[in-house]
Amino acid sequence: MKELKHLNKYFKKYWLKLLLGIFITIVARVFSLIMPSYVNKSIQAIEDFISNTISVSEAKGLLFEYILIIIGAALLSGLFTFLMRQTIINVSRYIEYDLKNEVFDHYQFLNLNFYKKNRIGDLMNRISEDINQVRMYGGPAIMYGIQTITLFVCLIPLMFIKAPTLAAYTLLPLPILSVLIYQISKIIHKRSTKVQEYLSTLSTFTQESFSGVAVIKAYSLEPKINTELSDLALEGKNTSMDLAKVNAWFFPLMILLIGISNIFVIYVGGKQYINGEIATIGIIAEFILYVNMLTWPVAIVGWLTSIIQRAEASQKRINEFLNVQPTIKNEIEEATPVTGNITFKDVTFTYEDTEITALKNTSFNIKAGETVVFLGKTGSGKSTVLDLVARLYDVSSGEILIDGVPIKELNLNSLRSAIGAVPQDAFLFSDTIANNIRFGDENASIEEIVSAAKKAVVHENIEGFAKKYDTVLGERGITLSGGQKQRVSIARALLKNPKIYLFDDCLSAVDTETEEEILNNLKQLSQNRTTLIVSHRVSSAKNADKIIVLENGSIIQEGTHEELNNVDGYYKELYIDQLSEKE
Repeated sequence: MKELKHLNKYFKKYWLKLLLGIFITIVARVFSLIMPSYVNKSIQAIEDFISNTISVSEAKGLLFEYILIIIGAALLSGLFTFLMRQTIINVSRYIEYDLKNEVFDHYQFLNLNFYKKNRIGDLMNRISEDINQVRMYGGPAIMYGIQTITLFVCLIPLMFIKAPTLAAYTLLPLPILSVLIYQISKIIHKRSTKVQEYLSTLSTFTQESFSGVAVIKAYSLEPKINTELSDLALEGKNTSMDLAKVNAWFFPLMILLIGISNIFVIYVGGKQYINGEIATIGIIAEFILYVNMLTWPVAIVGWLTSIIQRAEASQKRINEFLNVQPTIKNEIEEATPVTGNITFKDVTFTYEDTEITALKNTSFNIKAGETVVFLGKTGSGKSTVLDLVARLYDVSSGEILIDGVPIKELNLNSLRSAIGAVPQDAFLFSDTIANNIRFGDENASIEEIVSAAKKAVVHENIEGFAKKYDTVLGERGITLSGGQKQRVSIARALLKNPKIYLFDDCLSAVDTETEEEILNNLKQLSQNRTTLIVSHRVSSAKNADKIIVLENGSIIQEGTHEELNNVDGYYKELYIDQLSEKE
């Protein structure tokens, strides 16, 4: 259970509720132990009446008194059982809530390489199915475990006090059951881990299939996907069946061994009563009730073992991600202002997952308020520059300065709050268009949202929808065209009104006329705002303060449109080619 030690901090947090729940559990079990002894006393009263020791009225009075006590004890036991669930089970939900928040918060702090190495379906499964398995340990396992321990601690000594020999025979099967459970639990742990790993694989497969349904339909891949899912489902069935076969041993073993205990009670108890070793036959009835009271706790031992083993396997999977430390850390607690001066000094960056060197000893300086366009072929390192400015990655060597301060010495939240980024692949959430734009400023009014949409030249498109700005988008903005998604994403950045704009080829899906209108609006809005634009079009670069051309991670040209257009090189060739295409 070493992996489950991670939950100890939550048990400490809710120790008062847990302590109260444990006390209520013990009280509930103690009240439930009253019934068997009073059943014994009721039978004794009947025996006394038959032997003429007491009268009919006395016997009736005793029976009425004992029945009331039995009913009262049952009612109190039921009440405390209800309160027990309201405390301990509630604590398990609090722990589930806290653990999900902890995992989700940790996910958000992990760097992009983590998400390149791990599949979304697996991440989702660990924060949902795995945490649900852990919750069962934090609630039901504790509750039923305390019940079982209380019954064993109270009941077994009581049985030995009343009839030692009969108690010894009655409890004889229990150690055998304990040994069998121990052996089976080891197998359960291994198979539970396989089941959870399979669920992650299934979540990943289905999530990717649903996200890529357009490609699947376009290429008529439905039969292939169905076959793969059938194979995956068959594997899952076999894995789950392997676990179910082991779990299936618990209840038959419990019924068998409890049945043997009942036989011992009837045979040994009957023999002792005949020999006069026990005073009343009621003790046999009392012990039969005791054995049946032990039935559920004995069965629970197996169930608890299964729950704990599953929780251990799931918490181990959760801990694997919680133990991954983010490489991008916020080293500065106090806020640091950002104005927008950006300097790259001999920056080299290599992607960890592919080992591709995207930038090689790259140096340049951008003054606050300048607009700089990065041009170059695919894979030249343009997008990497923007990612490094936003500190989504740390450089392999060299240094990046923001306002003359090393980027690592800036408060990370201050840096990113000063940036309005529009990624190459515009991501929109399954929400209204207004709320998607409002991500730039959660307090923005609808008038400010409309103004930003107009500047991004998407207002007329939105007005064309039936519900306008209240139109709910599909997953990843599937409701909109590529150009519309890009412009909504631009509107989000404009609404933020940051110190630094990062536009990563965000006009690739719009026509040249719309691009020209957006660029003119950006020129007005980016006054006193540092603007970095990645593009493949010269039209985006003509009015820039500076153009930087990259090739294989190195700068091959740098200057204004007029300067670069007057010398032979990549920029002039690109300009001539695109001018010819436009004509």
